[in-house]
Amino acid sequence: MNEATLKKSALRKFPAHGWVGLALILVFWPLNWSLSGRMPITAYGFFPLWLGYSLAVDALNVYRTGTSLITRGVRRYVGLFLVSAPVWWIFEVFNWRLQNWYYVGRELFSDLEYALLASLSFSTVIPAVFGTAELIASTEFVRRMRPWIVIRPTRPVTIGFALTGLGMLLAMMTWPRIFFPFLWLSLYFIFAPINVWLGNRSLVERVREGDWRPVASLFLGTLVCGFFWEFWNFFSFPKWVYTVPWGNFWHIFEMPLLGYGGYLPFGLELFAVYHLAMGLLGQGKTDYVTAGLFGRSG
Repeated sequence: MNEATLKKSALRKFPAHGWVGLALILVFWPLNWSLSGRMPITAYGFFPLWLGYSLAVDALNVYRTGTSLITRGVRRYVGLFLVSAPVWWIFEVFNWRLQNWYYVGRELFSDLEYALLASLSFSTVIPAVFGTAELIASTEFVRRMRPWIVIRPTRPVTIGFALTGLGMLLAMMTWPRIFFPFLWLSLYFIFAPINVWLGNRSLVERVREGDWRPVASLFLGTLVCGFFWEFWNFFSFPKWVYTVPWGNFWHIFEMPLLGYGGYLPFGLELFAVYHLAMGLLGQGKTDYVTAGLFGRSG
């Protein structure tokens, strides 16, 4: 079989939903940029753009590993979108106190319109992050990572984590101009021990063995999503703009360089909050959506 035939064979194996995703990106990326300033197109174009990204990444996971978020369960995949919106609203609520970002063009919509359109956009956060993290987990760089520090979920350790998270949250709410970065750390420290205590899926399943590959995958996967969030946001309208009290320099798109560090633990927070939600729904011990971060066996 010659090289051309091999390439065609590989293309045929790329799932159909991946081509749909790529088509959505090719349509809504230029629309979001070219029509901005003349109409608030991004309010309607953000969701299909990021749906396209999520579908394309999921298909790439199928192509690379034979499994993905969608192939392991379409209903669970849809559930990611349903959980994602209220999870991001948690961060929006905290931002009422922190005032770290605001949306240019928000004034064009009524409160109801804004809530509905924003919720639709927010629904893509978790599917994009989990899919990208799974893609990172399939790379040789992550697969060859050696064991590192062992953290066992003893009672003193989990209580220490929870108290640390509560302390960070209290400091952030009391002195927001100083401790605003704790928004991207505190929730994980609070929710991760709760998942351990309830028996829900948690990263400690591997960290207790010194295996930090799921953590690294979430770190890097969220950072990749962060780059595209900021990249596609830059020429869009409506768009978000940052107003952080310190560290507001060396911008890459709208985001200050130091701000990209917040994307690393943000993925851990999404993981912890999602599995807490699944636990509350009675599915915390059997959830297999994030199995790709832990290996094919889940």
